[in-house]
Order: sequence, then C-alpha cells, then structure tokens
Amino acid sequence: MSVAVALNEAGFAVSQICCSRPSCFDFAARKEEKTLLVKFQSDIDHLSSRDGLDISVIAERISAAPLIIGQMTNNQPLDDDTVYSRYNVFAITKRTLERLTLRKAFPLIHASPGGYSVEIDGLLVARSRKALGLSTGRLAEMIGVSRGTLYGYERGMTRASVPSAYKLNKTLGVPVAKPIDVLESSEPRRQCLLHRAKQAIVGKTLLRRVLRKFAFCNIASFKKAPFDFVMTLPREEELIIGSVVLKGERYLERRVEEIVSYCQVVETHPVFFSDQALSLSEDIICLSEKDLSAMHTKDLIEGS
Repeated sequence: MSVAVALNEAGFAVSQICCSRPSCFDFAARKEEKTLLVKFQSDIDHLSSRDGLDISVIAERISAAPLIIGQMTNNQPLDDDTVYSRYNVFAITKRTLERLTLRKAFPLIHASPGGYSVEIDGLLVARSRKALGLSTGRLAEMIGVSRGTLYGYERGMTRASVPSAYKLNKTLGVPVAKPIDVLESSEPRRQCLLHRAKQAIVGKTLLRRVLRKFAFCNIASFKKAPFDFVMTLPREEELIIGSVVLKGERYLERRVEEIVSYCQVVETHPVFFSDQALSLSEDIICLSEKDLSAMHTKDLIEGS
C-alpha cells in the first residue's frame, strides 16, 4: 500500500505529487485540523539541511507537521514503530505511518545517535509508585537504575532506555511510555531560520520585484518547492501561496496544477505573477508585471 493510499483510507485529502521541479516536500495531506507535509527520502541521512529548513518553515506557515518517510540510515534499515529525526524533522517508515493513521498506533521509541530511548509519563510513574507503596530508592533498585535517574523520569527530565521502560511497565503494571505524535503541527522555529529563508538568493528578476513589493508582509521565499513564496497578509492573517511563472517555462501547466492541488488541500489561496499575459483558469489569480506595479495588498485580499 502506498503512503498516499494509506492516508486516503485514513480520511486524509492528499495533494498531487510535486514533480514539475525539485521540491523540499512531495505532497501535502489534510484531515480536519491535521495537516502534513510529506517528503520521501530513501536514505534519511541524504536529506539536505536546505530541504530540512525549507520544509520546516513551510510547515510552520501552514500549521502542518513536516514528515520524512524513509527506509535507511547508516546503511541499515529504519526500524518500524521508531521515530528518527533529521534537522528537527521527524522521520519514520511507511509501515509506521500506516499503523499510525489506520490503527492509531503511535510510535513510542526515539532513535538518536546515542541509541534508542522512550519518553516517560513521569506523573503516572510517581502516582503508580506511591499507590504500590514504593519509595523512589526501592523502585530504582527494582528496575536497575539510580535514584537520580528515576527522579529524572518522574520529573520529565530524562528519557528512559527501552529496557528500563519495559521494566517500569512490568513493575508498575501500567504503560508509562508517552506516544510520539509525529502528526503534531510544527513548532515555531527560531527567527534566524526564518530570516535565512526570507533572504534566499533568487535569480528571477520578477520574483525579486514581488518580494520587494510585499516586504512589509510576513513573506518567505523558497528555492525548492512548486511555489516560490508564502506570505501572510497584515491584519487579515490571510495566507497566500505565490509563484512566478515565466514565458517558455517547461512543465508550467503541471506546476500550476500541483500548486492549485496543494492550496486546495491546505485551504489557502494561490496567486501567480507572470512576465506575460496568461489565462490559466477563471479560478486562478494571475497578475502581470504591470498589475504588480499598480497593486496594493488589499487587491490580493479582494482577489482571493
């Protein structure tokens, strides 16, 4: 079963695959308030820092969860039901995503350079320990860790090794591992990362004009996406997905279809700027260089 089919079966609307030009993500998916930006990366170690940054910034803008679907790391297969991370983007196997979306089986194990670990529900551990009449020292002795380590578990300061988490489950008689919600929306990134995205060097003269025109908006440009920029209009908090389309561009029709499909899934507005008069569709806003010179922000709002 493909990832898109699994998401469809789980009730997600899925956009077209982005293939008209290189992109930091492959498709978007949405179900109610959950939105995903999915990137296929066979070997997750080959994800570039630029792609990791861009998919994170785009996800933040649309309140989505960026997610890598991979197969390998360090020349070894990824483990199912385990969550990896590259550039602060979660990475899981296709089977893990299927189990999560179709059966609500959230993964429990974090994989990191230091090994495998589990986040512990510290309040549940403390409550269960007290209910069994166990002291911190006694429980620590029973599961084979120091008192300080158990103290860290109960206060959410320390992750447990997989064997220690298993011993806690067995000793306390309750599942103490916290599930990892890889579908949770992206956390706001540091402003310096967003600044880097906004200052991306662009080679299109028209795109530079658009970015200057709307510099007062919260705008970020991207080199590797089907669209060229995302901006939030002041006050109205309207999100605009924008792109520059040029005369003679290859795969233009396909790219427009991908952007429109993406915008339908994430429920936002596409706007195109062109160096020539284009008639794409009555449902698509396409503006010329002359329109750009004369327009104001409110024109975008009214048009969208």
